[in-house]
Parts: sequence; C-alpha cells; structure tokens
Amino acid sequence: MSQISSFLEPIDYIIIVGYLLILVAFGYYVSFVKYKKSDENIFLAGNTLGWTSIGFNMWGTNVGPSMLIASASVGFTTGIVAGNFAWFAFVFILLLAFVFSPRYLGAKVLTLPEFMGKRFGDSTRNILAWYTLITILISWLSLTLFAGGVLIKQLLDLPMYLSVILMVILSGFFAAAGGLKAIAYTNVFQMLLLIGVSLLLVVMGVEKAGGLEAVYAQTPGSYWNLLLPADDKNYPWVAILLGYPIMGVWFWCTDQSMVQSVLGAKNLKEGQLGANFIGWLKILDVPLFILPGIVCYVLFPQLKNPDEAYLTMVTQLFPAGLRGLIIVVLIAALISTIGSALNSLSTVFTMDIYVKKYHPEASQKTIIKTGRLVVFFGSLLSIFITLGIDSIKGLNLFDIFQSVLGFIAPPMSVVFLFGVLWNKTTTKAANLTLTLGTFISIGIGVLYLWVFPNGTYNWPHFLLLSFYIFVGLSVMAYLITIFDKAGQQDHQTLLRINPDAKPDKQVKVLWILLCLVMVALYLIFNGH
Repeated sequence: MSQISSFLEPIDYIIIVGYLLILVAFGYYVSFVKYKKSDENIFLAGNTLGWTSIGFNMWGTNVGPSMLIASASVGFTTGIVAGNFAWFAFVFILLLAFVFSPRYLGAKVLTLPEFMGKRFGDSTRNILAWYTLITILISWLSLTLFAGGVLIKQLLDLPMYLSVILMVILSGFFAAAGGLKAIAYTNVFQMLLLIGVSLLLVVMGVEKAGGLEAVYAQTPGSYWNLLLPADDKNYPWVAILLGYPIMGVWFWCTDQSMVQSVLGAKNLKEGQLGANFIGWLKILDVPLFILPGIVCYVLFPQLKNPDEAYLTMVTQLFPAGLRGLIIVVLIAALISTIGSALNSLSTVFTMDIYVKKYHPEASQKTIIKTGRLVVFFGSLLSIFITLGIDSIKGLNLFDIFQSVLGFIAPPMSVVFLFGVLWNKTTTKAANLTLTLGTFISIGIGVLYLWVFPNGTYNWPHFLLLSFYIFVGLSVMAYLITIFDKAGQQDHQTLLRINPDAKPDKQVKVLWILLCLVMVALYLIFNGH
C-alpha cells in the first residue's frame, strides 16, 4: 500500500495544522488562563476531575495508535476474539472501583508506590517507585513512541527521529505545563473526535459492504465468537479465562498511568462513576477498532499485510479532508497516551523519590518545577530508548506487545492483591515477590521471546504462562508470610473501607447495568 501522504490534498494539511493549533491553544488556556493556581497539585489536577474527564482520560491513555492498527489487523485475521481484551476488562475495572479506589482515595496518596509504602514501609515504596518508572519508560513511553513513529512514517513519510521528537514535544507540553488537568481536559475533546471519526469509517465501510448482514454472511462464523476452542492456536478460551485476569489486575488496578485519573477524582463517587464510564467506553473498542478490520476482510480480501487494514480502509473510503481528519485522530491517540505516561513518570519520580528521600520540605512551587524537569528529561530518555528499539531488526514489536505486558504483570498483581486483601501479608513477602518474582517473570519472558522463541519451541500460550507465574508467586508470598517470624503490624485502618465511603445508589445501579450488558454481549457473541 502506498503511504497515505500520497493520498493527501491541501485541505487535509490545512485540517491537520488547524487541529494542532487549536489543541495547543486549548491546552494553554486550560493550563495558564482558566485554572492557573501556583499552589495547585498538577499531578492529580488538584483533585478536581469529574467522572467524564476520568473516563475519557483513562480511555485516551489506553487507546494508543498501536491499538488502532493492531485491533483492525486482528479483526482482519481472526474476527472479534481480541475483543476480550476490551470487554473482559469490565471485571477488573469493577475491582478498581469497589476494592482498590476506596482504599487509594481514603489513604490520600499521589502515587501507588506511596500507598504501598504506607502498607509495607519505605523499602517497598522504593522498589515499587523504580519498578514503576522503568515500566512507564518501556511499556508506555518507548513502545508507544516507537509504534507512533512507525505509524507517522506511514502517514506522512517522516523519519523516525523527527516523528518521535514531534510527538514528545506536543505531549510533553501538556504534561509539563498543566499536568493531569490539561491532559484530562484535552482528552475529552480528543476522544469525542476519535469516536466520531472512527464511527464514520465503520459506517462507510459497512455501507459499501452491503450492510451488517452482508458482512456477517461473508465472514467465517468463528469471526463472531469471543470464546474460541481450547485448541485454538491464537486465542484459546482457557488462556483468556485464566491468563487475562493477571494482566487485567495489573493494568486496571495497579498501573500508575491508568489509575492516576481516579486518584485525581473530586471524591470517591466521581472516581467510581469515572471507572464505570471507562467500562462503557471499552464496549466501543470492538465496533470502532476491530470491526473495521473485519469489514476490510470483506472489501479487500486479497490484502497481503493485515497490519495495513486500518489505513487501507481510510485511503479507499475517505475523501479528501476526511483523510486529514483520520491523521488528526491518530495524533490525538498518540498525544493522549504519551502525555498521560509522561505525567505519571513525573509524579512517581517527584513524589516517591525526590520529595520522599531528598527534599521532604519542598514547597509546592519547587515540586512543580521538579515535575516539569522530570517530564523534560524523561522525554529525552524515552527518545533515545525509542531510537534504540528502532535499531532492532527482525523483531515484530506489535506482535509481542501483549506478551511483554503478560510477563510484566504477575509480580505487581500478586503484591497488590495480597497487600490489599490480606492484612497479614508481610513486608518481606512483598519485597521478595517484587524483586525475585520480577526476575523470574521477566526471565521466563526473555526465554519465551528471544532465547528459545515460541514457534521454534513448543511453549504454552503466553497468557497461560502469565497465569502459572502468578500462581507460583502467590504460593511464594503466602509461604513467606506464614514463616516470617517478624510478622506485620496491623493495617486495618488503611485497608478497611470507611462505611461512609460505600457506593451510593447511582453508582450501584450503573454498575449493575454495565454488568448485565456485558453478560448479554458474551451470550450474543458466541455459538456462531
């Protein structure tokens, strides 16, 4: 497929430049005019976020450019089965809303390492802080920048280094200038735009294919099943049922970049409603991002590279002007993800390392200045890591992204679940699980991906491996706690949910409705 830049006309470039100017102006207004307060906490938006901002910001952080391309690609090759990564998530978002967020907000923390520091002590907080920084730099910033660089190269024919620098400058502007508030407010605008343009692409594609019934008739029945047979080589139902929850707990309940929006909520109710909202928004992932790939399978069955499904739909269906608009949408997704990650990186380093260890009496002005410096240096470091990733040859990073997350998740999931749900869990158990457990988990991942690569060697599915590692680390944490003679001080005050903070009727009703809808979707999209 030719690069999309060859399809662009002057009106497309006008739309792209106009959008970027509006975005920068809006971010400046939010950061320096409407909400300018010298003593406000930029990391958590001064705890002013409502449920809409929380939901859109979490969704914007989650919807990266690689997700748009990869979702259409997997839709082209296998149908909606990858929708499990979006729809099964409601269980773990529910866990965030009712189990984790009441404790996080009740503890009045800025970061999740800070919460675990209150639970297990400074040693655990230090380990988690560095663990979180490395995770953000690699999984959120560098891989996202690399994916975005590849995408922008396809879109505008720009070299990798220039694409990465432009993305970092735009995203860093919001993270450094206005922190979470600027990111959250611009994300609302960007995600509405993303929904609108993606919906238009789906409608035009389905109409050209002859309607939904025609699309269904021209695709294999398995394309419409969320649960595939246990012997399916790509997405067996057993692997999803057992393995995805490990990734889901880590991603939705313990990852700083995702949870930070909830930490910035006005109150617990807004946080729980915001989590509910992201649950509804995740339903859109299948029709907006996976369905275009299925429609592409119907319209362009001879397409050789499934990764080109999304952009093939754009170039073949959208007229001049709309092609520029789709580039705007992709840029919006990039800025949302990278901006949120930079803000989380800044928050963790500033509060868990700089203030905690070196400058506990720092003024709010000094903290804000330090946070902005971290954004600057974090941006530079992520650029170099991204260019290093770009130098790797013969490795399809899009295909291994989910498996990388699967090997990162088990230690964090074990420590947070044990730390929050079992008061007896000791500091020694948490620290050994984080250190030794990470060495084991990442070590198995390296063997799986590079040393004895899957395909050449007969490995279990990576989701099953993630589950096995989780079970092993859980047994280890339990045994260490049982035999740790030092024991652990009582943390009932920290871990018990305040009776006054229980969810009100509106929160309960909306969550019950979401659960019923999700169960219905799983019943509808099986047995085809």
